[in-house]
Amino acid sequence: MASNVEDLTVDYTDGEIQTVKELDKKVLTKGAWATVLFKYREWDRRKEAYSPDKYTIRRYQKRDGVYQQKSKFNISSKDQARGLIEVLQKWVDE
Repeated sequence: MASNVEDLTVDYTDGEIQTVKELDKKVLTKGAWATVLFKYREWDRRKEAYSPDKYTIRRYQKRDGVYQQKSKFNISSKDQARGLIEVLQKWVDE
């Protein structure tokens, strides 16, 4: 794990294949607890291609100088992301 919140990533390589490719990220909160939103794609072995864009929100706790993932919420499609945005926007505007 990383000791700096900006170094956190969802990139993952299995053997020679990058099975999770981080496309972008936004650090939402920093400190002892950090919240990071990632945009990524996953490798589909059957199709031999990357998935459409996916999103995940991850919470990390810093202990002994390094961040450890404590929870995550995966947003599996653009439609689900749009629904989440719509509801949050409504709540924020109330």
